[in-house]
Formats: sequence, C-alpha cells, structure tokens
Amino acid sequence: ASPVFIQALFVVCLTATCYPKCKNGGECLRPGKCRCPPGYGGRYCHKVSCEGGCQNGGECISVNGVVKCLCASGWTGSRCQEAICPQGCRNNGACVAPGICSCPAGWVGGACHLAVCKLPCQHGGKCIAPNVCRCRLPYSGLQCTKKRKE
Repeated sequence: ASPVFIQALFVVCLTATCYPKCKNGGECLRPGKCRCPPGYGGRYCHKVSCEGGCQNGGECISVNGVVKCLCASGWTGSRCQEAICPQGCRNNGACVAPGICSCPAGWVGGACHLAVCKLPCQHGGKCIAPNVCRCRLPYSGLQCTKKRKE
C-alpha cells in the first residue's frame, strides 16, 4: 500500500472583514466594529456627525467628504451659533437672534440706531445720542430750551 499524504491548508486572516462594509473611509477592527474617521459615527460609519453638534436648527451634512453644519435661515458660524442681523446692530448693539439686536442703554430701534433722551428735545430739536439734543436755531441747551438773543 502506498502512503497517504494529508495536506493541511491554513488561512491566516490579517485583516478583519466587516459586513456591511465600513462606510466613509472607516476601518474594520473586527466583524461589526468600525473605526470611523472624524465627522462620521455609527456602527458602520454611516452616520454624519458634526463635532459639538449643530445649534439653532442646523443640520449636520457631508459635502464631498467634508462634514459641516447646514444652518437654518438667519444663522451662521461653524455650528450655526451666530445670529444674522441683516440691518446690522449699531452703537455697540449685539445680534442675539435673527434680525433682533440687543441695544446698550440709551439706544433703541431694530438696529440700535435711535437715541433716547430722558428729557425730550424741545422746539424741533432732535435726540442724536443718549441725552444729547441737536437744537435748531435759535435754540440751544441740553433740551433746546434756551433761546439765543439776536
């Protein structure tokens, strides 16, 4: 009788295989476990994830592999954290919500553009800064009450 040779075949796995495959450049660590690149999460790196999240109704999206927040109308910034005031906020006012300025003391109006004079300007004078009147001739003084003698 002739000798029988038994050939053994060993397969060595050097890389793990994930099914479904890891998405968005994720690396398979072991079946069912992916290491995801920045901006992606989930078991198979299939979920877009913005670091810190998107605020004020912003949506986390991926555009050509770049993950970013898509801001709702009236908001901007990397995380949609900055309100937009198209009218601008003057006199050191701050934009606190879309189209809404928070004005410093002495200023009012949608753009903090109207000065407040606690005592009204008289004789057609105009309030031009907090408690400062611009008087029409021949008047002068804090509230335009002094008439110049001509």
